[in-house]
Amino acid sequence: MQLDVGKIYEGKVTGITKFGAFVEIEPGTTGMVHISEVANTFVSEIKDHLTEGQTVKVKVLSVSDEGKISLSIKKATDAPPRQKDFKRGGGQRRPDNAKQQPQQEKVPQTPEAAFEDMLNKFKQSSDERMGELKRVIDNKRRSPSRRK
Repeated sequence: MQLDVGKIYEGKVTGITKFGAFVEIEPGTTGMVHISEVANTFVSEIKDHLTEGQTVKVKVLSVSDEGKISLSIKKATDAPPRQKDFKRGGGQRRPDNAKQQPQQEKVPQTPEAAFEDMLNKFKQSSDERMGELKRVIDNKRRSPSRRK
């Protein structure tokens, strides 16, 4: 069978390893789904997401000259909408286990006020670090010398 790169097929999971899963698309045609292509979230254990014998939709990413077929499950399905983190400017999401801060009413700030706020936070953080550094240095100076 000739597979088209970029096309979505339906296949059956025939084997699971710690680095990926093998999916049989047609009898005698098997490809591998790397662990990074199993789901849109971080996957530490493939067995949490797939089981042998399960039917899945896969997208053909590539077919090597040796006949190795690279597949993706996450690209075969519609990705959930990403949450934007406007503070960082990226599309990164906070981990589910991260502590959630209570929501505070935000007052729109001018760029100058936002800069002042960031500067004050930096100064406070810097002062705390310098205080800790001074305590460590003072403790080293006060410790008795081991020289005889």
